[in-house]
Amino acid sequence: MTSQPMPSNQDTSHGLLVALLMHLGGSADLPLSAFESDAMGGLQGEFHAVKIDPLDSTTIRLSVVPREPGV
Repeated sequence: MTSQPMPSNQDTSHGLLVALLMHLGGSADLPLSAFESDAMGGLQGEFHAVKIDPLDSTTIRLSVVPREPGV
């Protein structure tokens, strides 16, 4: 059996966004202020990361956390 390569961070981010939007009915309304550099942690969100915690066998929690230095 050959192992599958790990998905890229970009692919994982896209997948999480699509899953979240689909769970919310396919769309979400955000104020433009959500995209300001102070809210995003830099111009492209480079100071934040997403943490994934399993809650049980059918549910996960997505949380925004500070990105570890050097990552």
